[in-house]
Amino acid sequence: MNISVAIDAVPQDALPSASEAGPAPKRVVVAYGFWIFLLSDIIMFAALFASYAVLVHSTAGGPTGAQLFNQKTVAIETACLLVSSYACGLMSLAINSRRYLRTYLGALITFALGAAFLTLEIREFANMIAIGATPERSAFLSAFFTLVGCHGLHVTLGLVWLAVMMVQVAVMGFDATVQRRLLCFSLFWHALDIVWVGLFTVVYLMGVSP
Repeated sequence: MNISVAIDAVPQDALPSASEAGPAPKRVVVAYGFWIFLLSDIIMFAALFASYAVLVHSTAGGPTGAQLFNQKTVAIETACLLVSSYACGLMSLAINSRRYLRTYLGALITFALGAAFLTLEIREFANMIAIGATPERSAFLSAFFTLVGCHGLHVTLGLVWLAVMMVQVAVMGFDATVQRRLLCFSLFWHALDIVWVGLFTVVYLMGVSP
């Protein structure tokens, strides 16, 4: 009762309004904006998955997934990306504890495995193109190259991002801004891992089933 009386006694113009509270902290704005980016990226991949599902049987007399996909190579790609995601998680823990050596080691393993994944994917594309299985051969191949290639492009951008961030750690240390950027990278890399699990299931596993 006394509290309400005290509040009523304060002049209304002395209480801060919502507009006077000031802008949200930068870390909140960055986190909110990055989550919007990730969600928009997931929506884009969902659209590509839907397109692939519609066109998967439109081979126009050309090769099918069962004839093109090498399950052994794809399994190695999957292992590389999953382990790289684990290494990225260890790197995040090292960043929180401000351990430089473990941070660099986690980043190096993440980068090396991501690069190995990308190399195997490029080799797969090159082998398919060499036998005439190009994107213009059929609607199925167009959808395949678009979906898998888009994921590969994201991995490439992630590797460039990681390299730049390690340079920033070396120059700026574990600055608050650097930590936010590394957290965003970690979320981005784990999201790519989740997308690949869906891609591996829908494209490669279901693609070779009778």
